[in-house]
Amino acid sequence: MQTENSELKKRTIKTMKEKKVFMVEITKRLSSSECEKIWRDAHKRLYKMYAEHQDLPKGVAMHTDSFIFPAAAIYLAMKAMDPNMAYNVMKKTMAEKSTKTGQSIAKWCRIPGFRKFFLGMWDSLSHRMFGETAGFKNVFYPREKGCFRMDIIQCPYNKYLTEQGCPELNVLFCENDVHTYRNLPGIKFSRTKTIGAGDDLCDFKIELVK
Repeated sequence: MQTENSELKKRTIKTMKEKKVFMVEITKRLSSSECEKIWRDAHKRLYKMYAEHQDLPKGVAMHTDSFIFPAAAIYLAMKAMDPNMAYNVMKKTMAEKSTKTGQSIAKWCRIPGFRKFFLGMWDSLSHRMFGETAGFKNVFYPREKGCFRMDIIQCPYNKYLTEQGCPELNVLFCENDVHTYRNLPGIKFSRTKTIGAGDDLCDFKIELVK
């Protein structure tokens, strides 16, 4: 048990270090003592989430441990101190981080041949990262030339964020896709609805354009 607790603590500390970008935004709004209080609370919350979900399948844990639980822990710790600030910090930070990722991909898209490679990888990538082994349920459409489509009809982000009492964060994770893929040269990303916004599914379409 002691070894188990030690491993959970190490994992919690490591993950929180990786999420310092949220702390940077918090420090712009609160005093040092308030920031430290939030960060300590977030550590405790994340440790508890990890401890209560140690038996999740590897594919599901890939999402919960790196994204879902850390976001929930930081958000709930902020919300306990300043509810109005908490959502704004999460929305701003996640949008900025996703936009930077999109800018990096956009640079690669200017390399001849990369756009076709990028589109082609989605079939295998989506089955591995967003398939049933990762806690999702999907409709994967037949391959089309120059286009990839899928619908997500069950999502672990919705499940576990709701479980932790912060389902409102789900829409921000849905918006990450928009910030990441909306400005890629030669590639069009389309979405009309999301589970996070209360719809029955998330539709995902990415296609090559001239």
